[in-house]
Amino acid sequence: MKRLLVIILCSLFGLGLFFFWLIPHGVDRFQNAILQNGTGTSLPLHRELRVVDLHADTLLWDRDLLVRGARGHVDLPRLQEGNVALQVFSVVTKSPRGLNTEANSSATDNISILAVAQRWPLGAWKSLLERALYQADKLGRAIQDSEGQLRWIKTRKDLEMLLEDRKQNPGLVGALLALEGAHALEGSLSSLNLLEAAGFRLLAPTHMFDSEISGSQQGQDKGGLSELGRAWVLEMNRRQLIIDLAHASSRTITEVLVLSTRPVVVSHTGLNAVCPSNRNLSDEQIKGIAASGGLIGIGYWDEAICGRDYHAVARSLRHLIEVGGVRVAALGSDWDGFVTTVTDASGLAELTKALVEEKFTEDEIRAVMGENALRFLLEQLPSP
Repeated sequence: MKRLLVIILCSLFGLGLFFFWLIPHGVDRFQNAILQNGTGTSLPLHRELRVVDLHADTLLWDRDLLVRGARGHVDLPRLQEGNVALQVFSVVTKSPRGLNTEANSSATDNISILAVAQRWPLGAWKSLLERALYQADKLGRAIQDSEGQLRWIKTRKDLEMLLEDRKQNPGLVGALLALEGAHALEGSLSSLNLLEAAGFRLLAPTHMFDSEISGSQQGQDKGGLSELGRAWVLEMNRRQLIIDLAHASSRTITEVLVLSTRPVVVSHTGLNAVCPSNRNLSDEQIKGIAASGGLIGIGYWDEAICGRDYHAVARSLRHLIEVGGVRVAALGSDWDGFVTTVTDASGLAELTKALVEEKFTEDEIRAVMGENALRFLLEQLPSP
């Protein structure tokens, strides 16, 4: 009987170890891989830049943001090594099984498994809103424990103070919170009260599937804004929150550009003319977003840029500038977003090096690496 009990206990321990450690850590390591280690950190120009990245899904994973990790793409030490001044942390609350770039149903959800395996609070196992609030709290706790090295950016004043203080302490990193998909509102605009109070400043209407707010370019119907979605756009404008059209359907992009009185961002994407894909922006969309005063972040994964090095990123940035002008161009890595990227955050000097080799001017490099994003955010973030 004792032997049987030992066998049962050992089996339960093994299953627990597999589910609560091997599954989340293994998925993280496999899905968020890098192609090369960065080696260009001594590049003088890169140390002078104020780098901004518009999209990382790091809060989804069971990692300590303050410790340099052996897996994934982003943590504070690696952001500091890459000379990142501001990182936008995006919160994922739902992701369908069988993920693809063409058509996904909203009927399934992979994040539920991660939420349980990573021991999230019970409320976050089922509630998308609770998942968003839990990840926001996770960022807040990291900021609180960072001894001032990682800072909340919620207002224009916060950003101004960060940039001023970085003159004396270039290791400071700002953290801006974004929501990848307004399905986390759970059908109610009143949920914006909780999300705004939790620190969210960029919100996307949809993710990889159609939502109650709008169609997704990777959804099944790919429709435009719903009645709730139109109300959401106006409420986002009223609150001075920023609309992120990454993943939005073509029809949604067109309708938001007409309805919104404020410029929008596309935080992480590729360009159809450089890398043909259902996921990527057309030249017409680039022109529309640029005309609104908006911002487009180029991603670092193969399906976005049709390449596996930073020269591919540079080619997309060059086309973006040629079509929309230099002011629209920015970086949107999609780090830790179930993608393999060129390097992790520590290797961003390799991108600066590639831009130099691709004959970008110094002014263009400064603009796309961060100055465009900083200008946009200083204009569009809520006032104190």
